[in-house]
Amino acid sequence: MGTSVLSLRIDRDLLERLRRHAAKRGMSVQDYVIQTLIRDDFDQRFQTAVEETEKFYGVG
Repeated sequence: MGTSVLSLRIDRDLLERLRRHAAKRGMSVQDYVIQTLIRDDFDQRFQTAVEETEKFYGVG
């Protein structure tokens, strides 16, 4: 798997909140943001799979 660079410009207050959240977990801000994005992506894919399964079985 290759890597790419994503540069963001964010508000100073948001960056401080991210630093605090990351520090609580013993992570860098970069790792914290990446893990958050990965978790959100999984949640979205899981929800889509559930909805498609419900459609297939006629539930909901």
